[in-house]
Amino acid sequence: MHSRTLGRTGREVSVIGLGTWQLGADWGDVTESDALEVLGASVEAGVTFFDTADVYGDGRSEQLIGTFRAANPDVPLTVATKMGRRLEQLPANYVRRNFIEWTDRSRRNLGVDTLDLVQLHCPPTPVFESDAVYDALDELVANGAIAAYGVSVEETAQALTAIARPNLATVQIILNAFRLKPLDEVLPAAQEAGVGIIARVPLASGLLSGKYTAQTTFAENDHRSFNRHGEAFDQGETFSGVDFEQGVAAAQEFAESVPDGVTVPQAALAWIVEQPGVSTVIPGARNVDQARANAAAGDVELDEGLDSEVVRIYEKYFREAVHPRW
Repeated sequence: MHSRTLGRTGREVSVIGLGTWQLGADWGDVTESDALEVLGASVEAGVTFFDTADVYGDGRSEQLIGTFRAANPDVPLTVATKMGRRLEQLPANYVRRNFIEWTDRSRRNLGVDTLDLVQLHCPPTPVFESDAVYDALDELVANGAIAAYGVSVEETAQALTAIARPNLATVQIILNAFRLKPLDEVLPAAQEAGVGIIARVPLASGLLSGKYTAQTTFAENDHRSFNRHGEAFDQGETFSGVDFEQGVAAAQEFAESVPDGVTVPQAALAWIVEQPGVSTVIPGARNVDQARANAAAGDVELDEGLDSEVVRIYEKYFREAVHPRW
């Protein structure tokens, strides 16, 4: 597994990390033993970066990672968590007092004195522009509660606003073969500033697994059922915001371009890793086989022709609907 420096954190992390939303909630049920096996299999395969949030299962995801860390104290890990969605999404809630409360809770859940990386969890746009917000985050670093901070964003404009801040370490953004807008400005700006890019939703909520058909259904408590049109949170978090049936058709065309010996999801992950400026990619995994297969994408080398196919597919299916929105 190759490693890269995670922006201004200065930490070396695996190019394929692990997103742990699915270990907390909103993807159907995952047992504690299955979750711990996924964490273990990922580490065995070379993964050194876990991404979580304080609202995934109301802290369950953080607690599971904390349990794993306690049982494996010598494993080199960087754990990023997120904060800000425990209250109504109002700029007035993104204040010092709440930051202290939220980070203290995450430190307890993860069993650490200092959080490796804390990201603002897709807050309202005015939060990215607030001097007081960054002053409070700087104070948390100075006090040792967190080692570094970043942002998770829905829109490229939010990312560009945050990148201009001198102490911002990372930006987490949706980036995959169906969401190309970050390539235009965000990745170049992050590279120039020394800010790390964490690519999330890399498989478009499973569309880029190549396994779905137009008839595929999901559990009632899976966000791929209840949030297809943004009913619960930003639509972009579910299938990257693309129409499901169009996504299935596009994924079939993508699969036809994948080189022999590489699976469709591995090609989708490896394509992101190859984009200049990306630090790490964070697919989720519900079982050990998925975790191992995802990690293996860190060693995949792709043909140059896949780039042109990704652009062709994007132009055909998604640019008109996706590019202006996010």
